[in-house]
Amino acid sequence: MKLKIVLEPSPEGGYTAFVPSLPGCISEGDTLEEALENIREAIDLYLEPVEDDFIIDQKVIIQEIEV
Repeated sequence: MKLKIVLEPSPEGGYTAFVPSLPGCISEGDTLEEALENIREAIDLYLEPVEDDFIIDQKVIIQEIEV
């Protein structure tokens, strides 16, 4: 999967990184490299499924797809 990352210089120094296609997926770093590393981790956590996200009902079918 390829995602576009926006990196903006922060007024305090360093960079803020966010992913426009993943609302709320934001991170930061003191350098570009650190900001990219941190946003990669944020993306992994953002996309990680959490069992509590599912409301299990006997009529529900859960499937997994790869994107």
